[in-house]
Amino acid sequence: MPRHVAVIMDGNGRWAARRRRPRAIGHRAGARAVNVCIDYCLEQGIRALTLFAFSSENWGRPEEEVGALMKLFLAALDREVEELHRRGVEVRFIGDRSRFPADIRARMQAAEALTRGNRRLALTIAASYGGRQDIAAAARALAEDVAAGRLRPDEIDEATVGARISLADLPPPDLFIRTGGDCRISNFLLWQLAYTELWFTPTLWPDLDRATLEAAVRDFAARERRFGLTGEQVSGSVPGPQRSTT
Repeated sequence: MPRHVAVIMDGNGRWAARRRRPRAIGHRAGARAVNVCIDYCLEQGIRALTLFAFSSENWGRPEEEVGALMKLFLAALDREVEELHRRGVEVRFIGDRSRFPADIRARMQAAEALTRGNRRLALTIAASYGGRQDIAAAARALAEDVAAGRLRPDEIDEATVGARISLADLPPPDLFIRTGGDCRISNFLLWQLAYTELWFTPTLWPDLDRATLEAAVRDFAARERRFGLTGEQVSGSVPGPQRSTT
């Protein structure tokens, strides 16, 4: 069973178009699939779930759609956070919050404060997020430390960069799922997905069900994760260096 699952929730607009409904209806239908995903993780003991809700590029979508997404986001925060807290879910957000309206930023902060310390599931919502943006922010923070004399350039390595990247306190995603049929990661968790197993499905996000998640996990369980080693080293038949995957 993966410890950390990352998901691109794609296909809401196409789901609505096939029914000749506005795109906002598709986004609303997708909210049900979020609960399916959370329920599955809690039942299976998966410790972290990261959902790509709104990318930094999505601000360029039609104003009407962005407005509908903001209303949906606000309603979900008001409706779901208390129940998530009751179930032991920690809610956190990554991305550039400065572009959100003040009422949404306040709800984000309140949700994080209420659920901080919950340990059953770390639910991260990537909102106004981009993987390149994430890496650039880490580089900027390291540059500021160098300029201030707190860090030498020769001390910068993968570990120091990784410590400044979002989700640094969680294990990297073991399994990445993208619904909707597109086979790309679309600027999502570029640093964190380095050794993640990728799984794509044509299922549109609002149609996600438990069977789809079980299929993804079965496929994950059947894969051999080598992390740059040989299959013989992973199996233990040939000695190899010790490597932590946490």
